[in-house]
Formats: sequence, structure tokens, C-alpha cells
Amino acid sequence: MEPRTLDTLDLKLLQALELDGRAPFSRIAHVLGVSDQTVARRFRRLRSAAGLRVVGTADDSRLGRTGWIVRLGCADGSAPALAAALARRPDTHYIDLVADGSEVVCAIRPRSDRERDELFLERIRRTPDVTSVTAHCVLHSYYGNALGWLRKISALDAEEELELRTVPPALAPVAVALDPADEAMLAALARDGRAPLTELQSVTGQSESSVKRRLERLRSTGVLYFAVEYDHVPLGRGVEALCWLTVTPRDLVEAGRLVARHPEVRFAGAVTGRTNLVVSVLCRTTADLYAFVGEKIAGLPGVLTAETTLTLRRVKALAPR
Repeated sequence: MEPRTLDTLDLKLLQALELDGRAPFSRIAHVLGVSDQTVARRFRRLRSAAGLRVVGTADDSRLGRTGWIVRLGCADGSAPALAAALARRPDTHYIDLVADGSEVVCAIRPRSDRERDELFLERIRRTPDVTSVTAHCVLHSYYGNALGWLRKISALDAEEELELRTVPPALAPVAVALDPADEAMLAALARDGRAPLTELQSVTGQSESSVKRRLERLRSTGVLYFAVEYDHVPLGRGVEALCWLTVTPRDLVEAGRLVARHPEVRFAGAVTGRTNLVVSVLCRTTADLYAFVGEKIAGLPGVLTAETTLTLRRVKALAPR
């Protein structure tokens, strides 16, 4: 699909799905002033031509889990195989080949301290082709997770966005506990965020009313949110990069908040390690990336060092296809 084939309605549909991944086509059609059939047809076309997927995912912070971003240096030619092996793990997502293809960047969500230690202290360390390991614990997210990048394209006007936006989740004071039926539902929604209630009934063994209540509880507590996955090239954003910043501690919060506002930024998080602020960006061209680093990153308070790595290929997103 060429960038010009994404028209205003396509962009509005993408943003609408990010605001509410399970919104009925009839509701989206009503807000956008088109027919249900038009929305369904556009959805199918975007699925086939731009890889559109709506994926249900869990917010780790609501489950008492800690997220990690791991950089793995690899021996010549071994990075693709390592990335593929990591992609098979259920606790990994956003696995990228970066730099010159000799580095893998992986976001990991261990379900327990035991799983974390087993991965970091044993499996990765025993992998012969791994030449370096840098693990960053995500301390705070300034932008990302439930706040998706499509919100920044402003395809919807203020009134349309208000009608399509769901009620913000209530902040849970403690981590939410999941039972096996919740876990089964989350696994099904990770494969297809728009899975029908009949499928959710089948995988959980629960009645329709129980499935509806569980779905509402997971969403209202913020445990479950919906992300929209798609090919960025049709949106004219073919350059993906990570900026690894070292910021003075007193300026970290302000720098994180400021960088999160920029339209290029899809994730910004404070992390442990020598580089304590990680920023994921989408740009139109490498010239735009140069301007972003030279002007917007350079204008942040307290930045001591900045390293930029280009993403060559995404091996895994939120969930396997």
C-alpha cells in the first residue's frame, strides 16, 4: 500500500480503534458519518494491505510485574536467529533488529522474579552468540502502553474523539489478581483484540454475562487495554529509531515529560542504567530524525549523552501473528 492510499477516513478509523479497540463498527460509522459497511470494508482492506491488527494487552504495572528493555549484542550473523528464539517466548514483545543488524532490542515482561532471574542470569548468559547484555528496568512511562501513537495524528476532530473515547480506567491502589479465566481471556485477546464474546466464552468456560463482567472489570481497572498494530510506511513514517539518553537525575522527570509531547514519540520511559531515559520515535525520513535529535533532544534539560539506533526490522510486536 502506498502512503497516498491512506485517506482521511482510513486515518480516522485507525485512531478510533486505538481509542476503543472493541468499538462496534456501527458506533464508529455513526460518529464518522459513514455506513457500517464502509467501516467494515475499510477495516478489511487495512488488515490485508497494512497489516492492521487490534491486540489486547495487559498493563504490567497493574499486575505487579516489572517491564524490562534489554539490549543484546550479537556475534556476526547470529542476531536474526536469537531474535526468532526470543520471539517464541510468551513474555517477550517488541523485538527489533537494530544498528547494523548485530544488536537485538527486546522488551520483556517476566511473570515472576524467578522467570526474570532464569532468563537474565542463566539462559541469555549461556547463549554463546551473545557478546553483551544491557538490561534496563522500566521505572516509569511518560508515554506509551495504553497511550498509543495514533492519538498524535489528530485525524479525528475534538467532537469525534470525545464520542469514541472510553472512560479512563480507575487507578487501582494495589496490583490486580487474575484467575485462570482472566488469564485465558487475556491470551485470547492478545491474539485478536476484537474476538467475539462466543470465542471468549469458549476459552474461559464462562457464561456470556460472566465474560462481559470480566471484560469490563479488566478494562475499568486498567489491566486490559487495546493497541493497534500496523505498517508505519503507509502513514509516511518509515524511519523507526531508539534514542538512549543519559539525563541528570534532577532533570529526568522534566525531560521525560517534555519529550513525550513531541509528535514523533511513541514511547518514552525512565529506566535503570547508565542511559536512564529511552525514547522510541517514528519519523518520515532520516533527515527528520536528524532534526529531531539535533533540535528536540538537544533542547531537553539535563541531557549529557545521546545515542541513536535505527530499527532495521521488527521481529515481534505485542503478540505473535
